Amino acid sequence: MCGIVGYVGGKQAGPILLEGLRRLEYRGYDSAGLAVISPEGRLSTVKEAGKLSQLEAVLQEGMPPGTCGIAHTRWATHGAPNRLNAHPHWSRDRDIALIHNGIIENADVLRAKLSDLGYTFETETDTETVVHLIDEAFRENDTLDDAMLAALEQVEGAYGIAVVSSRDPDKIVVARRGSPLLIGIGKNGENLIGSDASAVIQHTKDVVYLDDGDCTVLTAEGYRVFHMEQGEVQRSVQKIEWDLEAAEKGGYEHFMLKEISEQPESLRNVMRGRLLEETGDARLGGITLSDEELAKIRRIIITACGTSWHAALIGEYMLEELAGIPVEVEYASEFRYRSPVLEEGTLVLAISQSGETADTLAALEEARARGASTMGIVNVVGSSIARKTDFGIYLHAGPEIGVASTKAFTSQIVALALFTLYLGRRRSLSILQGRELVAALQKLPDQVAETLELGPVTRELAAEYGDAQNFLYLGRGYQFPVALEGALKLKEVSYIHAEGYPAAEMKHGPIALIDENMPVVALAPRDSVYSKIVSNIEEVAARSGRILAVVSGDAPELIGKADHVIQVPQTVPALLPVLTTIPLQLLAYYAAIYRERDVDQPRNLAKSVTVE
Repeated sequence: MCGIVGYVGGKQAGPILLEGLRRLEYRGYDSAGLAVISPEGRLSTVKEAGKLSQLEAVLQEGMPPGTCGIAHTRWATHGAPNRLNAHPHWSRDRDIALIHNGIIENADVLRAKLSDLGYTFETETDTETVVHLIDEAFRENDTLDDAMLAALEQVEGAYGIAVVSSRDPDKIVVARRGSPLLIGIGKNGENLIGSDASAVIQHTKDVVYLDDGDCTVLTAEGYRVFHMEQGEVQRSVQKIEWDLEAAEKGGYEHFMLKEISEQPESLRNVMRGRLLEETGDARLGGITLSDEELAKIRRIIITACGTSWHAALIGEYMLEELAGIPVEVEYASEFRYRSPVLEEGTLVLAISQSGETADTLAALEEARARGASTMGIVNVVGSSIARKTDFGIYLHAGPEIGVASTKAFTSQIVALALFTLYLGRRRSLSILQGRELVAALQKLPDQVAETLELGPVTRELAAEYGDAQNFLYLGRGYQFPVALEGALKLKEVSYIHAEGYPAAEMKHGPIALIDENMPVVALAPRDSVYSKIVSNIEEVAARSGRILAVVSGDAPELIGKADHVIQVPQTVPALLPVLTTIPLQLLAYYAAIYRERDVDQPRNLAKSVTVE
């Protein structure tokens, strides 16, 4: 949610800021703006509602000059998505400009206090309170950084803040609490800030990830980091693993299609160097527990949100079946607001593509506070979850720009399979079972490449069913989470209402909805419950439902029952979700194309949900 970019150096800041905003568009937003300090010390702010193209149209009349500035894409929380509420916000004398990700929880109290001091509010946002607090603090402080620190002592909530001022020019002051920020260490006298690496990758691969409570003063000459309670601190410099080309569309019409197509390679990356064929085991360098410590794990709680939650459900089935350990899957947003029982021997596993999901981070903090051992599965190196967990697994899937997650989902499933293999071989999984899973994992990328050839078939189905108002997705066992994920993808990008259900639950309500106008996607690969799902398909057919069956191998039992049969390769049941989910991703993508939707930036959605 929301995007932040800042630049200070020897070049004109405006074009660099605008390019940074373009690379942050995928995060989801409804307005954009920038602020630049001119060589004469004048602060100029330009902002506009709508897509970045609206801001660009205004800037064609003249880009504000200056070599120090900040820019923002806003996803509305407090206040309507209009020009007035867009960031940056400014002080009453227009000499301070501030951008903010997050939510100021005591904004109403601060607004009343500042109103009593004579401040007038122009916007409906919580953010405006902070810029006025800094303005007030400047009365007793000589520098922008001291003024911001004094102001933040009064602020409650989550924030990633960047501020510039003509009173103290040629610097950007940054603060983080709960909303991700990083420093991009440039060359030749320039430095940058960003809410993620995509904002700075064009200029540098050397970044410093800020921790909660960190503040930074950034100038052309360098930067210093100090913690609000600990004073000046040193944060390590990390290297971004991917390059600018990886964040481009590479000839594809949309990032979503590109990322769907990248899955053979992303799966190879998550497995690279981690499979031990001879011993039927996995090599996971990020797992720092000894075998004795692993043996003490009696229970695993997996916490996640959205698509990652669906991957967690598949992980639950894997870990219980193959590693023989009890697993519970929790919505992170619910876990944090109850009193979970975390007895000794509980491992809490957090899954997040970005590693910055606010609810998942909060659930992780709750687990840590209660003394649980913690693990993360994330894609972004250096992210908050990666740094706050005791150990974990990186996906190495490369940047995922499309808001609807695709390659990260299948990479999460494979990472969970690797963890299952690793844990299982230290518990009850035999060497022969381990070798079977290793062999299946090795074949998986090529099987995914074969499955991607279903693109033309799914495009035809999207055209046939793209005008439907509702879809029902059915699955059993490992395929139930795939049904949930398939329905979510369709909702996210095409805006067709869809629901995922355990197939046996259809008779407990949803069967009332089935008629000749209801497309039903039935996940029916060859597994232990194949005959059961065939029976469910017969029940749908008896009520004239339109059936799209996803099968593995031949399915003669469905001849004359399913309207369409989509065939994927056969693999072990635990890995079938990787293959069966791909035609559902393609169906959602092409349905969105058919309905002329904004595929990469669906309305109201954000790539990384960094506020509650």
